[in-house]
Amino acid sequence: MGELAAVLFDVDGTLADTERDGHRVAFNRTFADAGLDWVWSEQLYSELLAVTGGKERIRYYLEQFNPDAGCPAEELPDFVAGLHAAKNSHYTQLLAEGAIPLRTGVKRLLQEARAEGLRLAIATTTSPENV
Repeated sequence: MGELAAVLFDVDGTLADTERDGHRVAFNRTFADAGLDWVWSEQLYSELLAVTGGKERIRYYLEQFNPDAGCPAEELPDFVAGLHAAKNSHYTQLLAEGAIPLRTGVKRLLQEARAEGLRLAIATTTSPENV
């Protein structure tokens, strides 16, 4: 076996609990800003994570948990896209504020890897602005 030369990380849920402390919080702030009474608890959000993609998650929530939300079908794509864009703004704001803490031990791991001269990289499907 060769010598370790690099460490690759995913982003969401790996370096920080971005789902619980970031995306979920950003969704809830977006819903409040839009005047919606939707609140995604940690338990509900863990169920919603079975659906990949923020817009798809909103649609799934509406279909499975809030079918009486009252959004006309022809307006749904724009409604969902608007919510998702606002959520992304809240999420990047949370990141900029340092409101999403690293998981325990991650900072030490990164520092030790750098001290050993290891290359560090991220491999993710997350959008570049969220990285």
